[in-house]
Amino acid sequence: MLTGFSLGYTAYRAATLAVNAVTFPRLDRPHAPPRRRPRVSLLTPARDEVHNVPKLLHGLLTQGADEVILLDDGSSDGTGDLARELCAGTPGARVISGTPLPEGWAGKNWACQQLAQAASGEVLIFVDADVEWHPGALEALLAELERSGADLLSCWPRQNVGSSGERLITPLIDMYLLSLLPYPAMRLPLVATATAVGQVMVFRRDSYDAVGGHRLVQGDVLEDVLFAKRLKARGYRVMGVLGGERIGVRMYQDYATSVSGYAKSWLPVHGNSRLLLSLALAGQFCVYTLPWMMDFPGARVLRVAGLAERSAVAWVAGRRQPADLAEGLLGPLGPLLMLPIYRKAMRKKVKWKGRVYQQ
Repeated sequence: MLTGFSLGYTAYRAATLAVNAVTFPRLDRPHAPPRRRPRVSLLTPARDEVHNVPKLLHGLLTQGADEVILLDDGSSDGTGDLARELCAGTPGARVISGTPLPEGWAGKNWACQQLAQAASGEVLIFVDADVEWHPGALEALLAELERSGADLLSCWPRQNVGSSGERLITPLIDMYLLSLLPYPAMRLPLVATATAVGQVMVFRRDSYDAVGGHRLVQGDVLEDVLFAKRLKARGYRVMGVLGGERIGVRMYQDYATSVSGYAKSWLPVHGNSRLLLSLALAGQFCVYTLPWMMDFPGARVLRVAGLAERSAVAWVAGRRQPADLAEGLLGPLGPLLMLPIYRKAMRKKVKWKGRVYQQ
């Protein structure tokens, strides 16, 4: 039974990855320009992001958007001052200061709600502070928004890994997208097939306002996925695109920050069920680690698949340097490297950027 589950799960992931390699749209593929250029607002919530602001704004301010607004969410490291300095002299670019966090709101969601209230665009694009934009990114996003007919288009930036510690688990986010959900399924009218990543969220303004904006997910730490599901449940279309060469991100600086970053949302990812969280870890262990510890029917197939999967995902995601492809060697260690995330996620409270959230 265990062997059957492991082999079936592995076959499903391999088939899904193959489908996504062919069908998942990418921003660096040729796009027809949008027929009509809507008014666009690029919006960034920032809390203690002084190390990311220069690269972020260098990319955003050269995209030709109608306005670029950064909200300083109570930073203590000079984020707001540096952003004001960098925005000075650029038409449409400005920095606003966030107001105190109301009861019942998660910090990022409240910051995004304020940004939307300050924005005037027909298209609202929420961008995390650690995201890096390259020339042509905005035009490619608008073209994909028009082509897909989406009310919410979420972009998965290419992972930029800067240290060996980051490489251990940070890129796993691509595995969960590219080998679990086939892109064609996103077109189905099923809430279960809706997903998103909060790093780049592109909304049509009328759809965003119709559901109350970020009030739809005001207290949720997993705001991106839940926004997508609740929007789709109301009849709106939710689609995705890969950032490719045009939009990248460096999510965390080392292994420790990777663990903390993932842990804050790992329980909500599993439906806020600690039982499901435990079963998921056990399943990962059986598929990736156990075949190297025991010899049983199918173990050799699982070993090969476990080594190949991360490398194949990196290739599909556009990460094709030798070090990226060599990440496949970490496959058997994946569940063990994830243990601290599962342990932190089991706690009743998680802390992120100086704020504590109840789980």
